[in-house]
Amino acid sequence: MQNQPIYSAEELLSNHPIAEPLIANGVRCHGGFDKDGAYSSPRTLARVPAIAAWQAQLARDGAPLIEIPRDLMPPQYPNVAQAKLLLRNGVREPLVRALTVISIVEGFGAMIRDVRVPDLQSLFVEPIDGTALAHLSGGLFEAHARDESGYRDEGGHKQMWEAARDAALENPKIPGDVLMRLMGRRGRSGPPKAAFPEMGEDLERMLGFMANVLVVEVFAEGTFQWGIDVLSDPDVSAAPEVAGDMVRNIQADEKPHVDYLRTALSEVSARTLHTVDGKKIAGKVVVDGLLHRVLSQMTKNRPSDQREDLNEGLTHAMQTAANPMALRGEFDALESPWTASAKTGFEPTGAAG
Repeated sequence: MQNQPIYSAEELLSNHPIAEPLIANGVRCHGGFDKDGAYSSPRTLARVPAIAAWQAQLARDGAPLIEIPRDLMPPQYPNVAQAKLLLRNGVREPLVRALTVISIVEGFGAMIRDVRVPDLQSLFVEPIDGTALAHLSGGLFEAHARDESGYRDEGGHKQMWEAARDAALENPKIPGDVLMRLMGRRGRSGPPKAAFPEMGEDLERMLGFMANVLVVEVFAEGTFQWGIDVLSDPDVSAAPEVAGDMVRNIQADEKPHVDYLRTALSEVSARTLHTVDGKKIAGKVVVDGLLHRVLSQMTKNRPSDQREDLNEGLTHAMQTAANPMALRGEFDALESPWTASAKTGFEPTGAAG
């Protein structure tokens, strides 16, 4: 099976045997621990070797794998030092809110199973047999959705982030407006204007969604490290080992998401697409254009969105501290300076033929 580039959905959803399940907040979650106590990510028995096989195929064809520049990643807000400062001063609501937003966004990952996958082979000039592209609706999207939001009575990353939060912060009260405010912000931006209408709506929607999720997943690497650094600190966390390990488990689970998305988009970039008007367009033009748009928007909007989420209630939350004004000054002094790059590395250079 490991040498074959074609896999069934059943294989891509299969798990390694585990000796002990992962329990988070009393919920049986995906993954588990082997006989030596090492964490085993869910649905990776065949998925990881499958991705490796598809990447090897790209390498044999001389096609590069897409790399999202890490220096485009905005820092988490509040940063590690700011988060710990708040917690040491008994100001917990901003961190509770931030961690709750992360858990809710993870739950939104279930939407990837609803992405419509058109008849891809008819849209490409070259064959796509034995590629990640050919397996998107045959297990890859479904595995991703299950990892993020859980499946049936099994919890996923949503429940795992909640468990890390509750263990570290001792079951804090959750602000009742988190979801409403998050949905209000997401609802302000309507659907993006078609960048490549000549491709057809279904294909652009699918590729655009994949490009967006890839960038989100890559940027989330900073969020995972932030969560580990904050929640593993015994000075501010009531359960540093439990909470930190829970985030580490999520971090491990996310690697196949980044890998299959960059593999599939690299396969598109290495091919040629038919347009709806009977012409052709280089896949690289499309993929670069979509990634450029997502990166341009996210590097610009993500820092302000995080500040909006936090700052709206930060002054009020700080009133619980002994000296709110001094705390605010110290908090602001710990700000991480960061300027978005003027370039994304994916600036469009081609056009339809």
